[in-house]
Amino acid sequence: MKVVVQIPCLNEEETLPLVLESIPKTISGVDEVIILIIDDGSTDRTVEVAKKHGVKHFVRHARNQGLGRSFHDGVRKALELGADIVVNTDGDNQYPQNRIGDLVQPIVHETADIVIADRQTNKIAHFSPFKKLLQRIGSAVVNKAAGTNLPDAASGFRAYSRESLIRLNTITRFSYCTETIIQAGNKGLKIESIPVETNPKLRESRLFKSTGEHVRKSAVTIIRAYVMYKPYMVFGLLGVVLFALGLIPFARFVILSVQEGSTAGHIQSLLVGSLLMITALLCLVLNVIADLIRINRVLIENNLEETKRQRFSR
Repeated sequence: MKVVVQIPCLNEEETLPLVLESIPKTISGVDEVIILIIDDGSTDRTVEVAKKHGVKHFVRHARNQGLGRSFHDGVRKALELGADIVVNTDGDNQYPQNRIGDLVQPIVHETADIVIADRQTNKIAHFSPFKKLLQRIGSAVVNKAAGTNLPDAASGFRAYSRESLIRLNTITRFSYCTETIIQAGNKGLKIESIPVETNPKLRESRLFKSTGEHVRKSAVTIIRAYVMYKPYMVFGLLGVVLFALGLIPFARFVILSVQEGSTAGHIQSLLVGSLLMITALLCLVLNVIADLIRINRVLIENNLEETKRQRFSR
């Protein structure tokens, strides 16, 4: 069994040695451990440092293309290398690489398809109370969309089986974390979680400039996933809510017209109610269209899965 540990990097020459030195050379149940560096447009000595530490496999981007693209390209390269398991960690030494052995064991023993490290964010000292709250809310929303029960959906310290990577297809270029969970949950893949303790913070995140930006981009990713896999949760629910709201001005129009014996002066209620009802109808139509697109996407993904199996066959 072959494990490929992929490390997305953007100017990590200072922290990368700590990561590489702490990756276990041998793992129970694993025959070979390979390290893969994804250089996402680094302008420092990241690649040179990696080579000095014995790394032989690289994916290089001439310009920064984002964590999502780095994950996608790294997975493709790992499968070309014959990986049975792909572990994703970070180049900033946030994660305890010495726990990689524990991370892959559920996959080695075929009890899980994906294993995600729980950073236990409530214990992380440099996380503000607001950020901890956002992490809990974000995980809850992702779990709702995926039908899972993961305590830390945003964790990037993960292990994927070969089969799960063949079935998953990332689209976002911001971060693959939430998208792969929602896809995996809706495709019936088994996801487990193990608790870990993160290393001390060495630098600020380069994934986003502010908490607001992170929330905004994560929200877009989650909403897109909802529309792709559960369109009724967006358009259907919105249509029902608008229909219910539309009944209120209609009821007002009818009651006041009966009480006063005239419709004069209450046309605005009729107009507002009609507008809400029409919007509700449009949402329901969009729900039907989105569901048909979802069915078409499933058929396309089935063909893509077969293409991957042929391309990465061993």
